[in-house]
Amino acid sequence: MAHRTSLVRSKRLNALRNRFPKQFAFLQARFSPEGYLGLHLTAGALVLICATWFFASLAEDVMEGAPLTVTDIQFSAWLHAHAIPKLTSLMLVITHIHSPTGISLMTFIAALYLIWRRHRYRLLGLLLSVFGGMLLNVLLKNLFHRARPKFDGQILTLSSYGFPSGHTMASTCFYGALAVFAVWKFKSWGLRLAAVAIAALLILLVGFSRIYLGAHYLSDVLGAMGEGLAWLALCITGINTIWRSRRREIEVGRERIKSAAD
Repeated sequence: MAHRTSLVRSKRLNALRNRFPKQFAFLQARFSPEGYLGLHLTAGALVLICATWFFASLAEDVMEGAPLTVTDIQFSAWLHAHAIPKLTSLMLVITHIHSPTGISLMTFIAALYLIWRRHRYRLLGLLLSVFGGMLLNVLLKNLFHRARPKFDGQILTLSSYGFPSGHTMASTCFYGALAVFAVWKFKSWGLRLAAVAIAALLILLVGFSRIYLGAHYLSDVLGAMGEGLAWLALCITGINTIWRSRRREIEVGRERIKSAAD
């Protein structure tokens, strides 16, 4: 029975493919791992769209004072009331390591490695993701003008705007880029998943440290993750598409030279 059902579906699919050959060819090309307009571009576009939608939804809730903002205040107040000295010290270390200076230093070290390995396009993707993302974050902060949390006995006192979190956004771009490079490098799915999991854990730790220390609300951090993921997808996908396009042009050129020689 199952074989018969599968056969019927296969016949219907072939009938549709024969009726709409151009459309099927287009979809097949978009999900092919080969080619400069294939699966990598489709996946990047989907991540960009979903992350942008997520950020836009959060931004709308923040601006309109949706119930999420009440949860923001309650969660931040609870964390502040239950602060533990040792945990506070750990969170301060994490947040200082991932300050703009710290992220810039780590990006510089990663950039030196990429220069040594002669990965020019990955280097461009990393620098554009991190430093372009930092600039974008400043622009968004000054667009939304959201005040930071205020408590008695404030651990961190900052005068700049809070939405979205700059530390979290920069960390998302930096660790996200490294995770993408690791996925490209490793053939094992176990190593790929481990790289993504480690990057996600570090981003979450940075985000939590900002909420715990009273520098941001929960929505500031979530918004920064959405913003960072969208910007990262735009930069990495764009640079990777350009690299694949150039590689295709080189291969086509070599084939023409070889054909002419023959």
